[in-house]
Amino acid sequence: MTKREVAKIAVAELEKLYPDAECSLIYSKPYELMIAARLSAQCTDARVNIVTKELFKKYTTLEAFADADLKELEEDVKPCGFYKTKAKSIKEMAGQLLNNYSGEIPDTMEDLLTLSGIGRKTANLIMGDIWGKPAIVADTHFIRITGRLGLTKNTDPYKVEMDLVKLIPPEKSSDFCHRIVQFGRDICKSRRPFCEKCPLSECCKYYKKQKT
Repeated sequence: MTKREVAKIAVAELEKLYPDAECSLIYSKPYELMIAARLSAQCTDARVNIVTKELFKKYTTLEAFADADLKELEEDVKPCGFYKTKAKSIKEMAGQLLNNYSGEIPDTMEDLLTLSGIGRKTANLIMGDIWGKPAIVADTHFIRITGRLGLTKNTDPYKVEMDLVKLIPPEKSSDFCHRIVQFGRDICKSRRPFCEKCPLSECCKYYKKQKT
């Protein structure tokens, strides 16, 4: 079975398993997704959602984040870890959006990557969820699962992204990434994957290796 065939099966099966593909980060404004994604670095989405519930009530506009007292903002995001770096980049990002983009979220990878604290993973999330453009979000779940399926031999996020861009239909790529995250939490877990109830086991390189 070719990589393209495996990818096609994975897309179809995960669509059946998770018909409603959606981001696990909770937000109501585009810039809030960007901030939540920044906080999610080395932190669970569940914890981020707890923190942002109060954060977005306190800072209701981009201007509020840009004008925030840095020490106070650090305390507000402290439960997400790396709070000094994250608070600094959120405050800077808000200022950059206001000063360079009239408060609007950029719709290109190049422009998104000019923002403080924004890497390709978050930029792709924004491209897919806010702008409805093709996007591969190569997070830890995505890297682990696509590797197990034999769709990539790489572990570097950029290389994994480039490998999967060739295999996943562009119009399905963003939703596929959201489904992979849920699949990784429910079935294809890091330490003990539930291969016996996995709809992808018959085309999974990892599963076949475990059986031999």
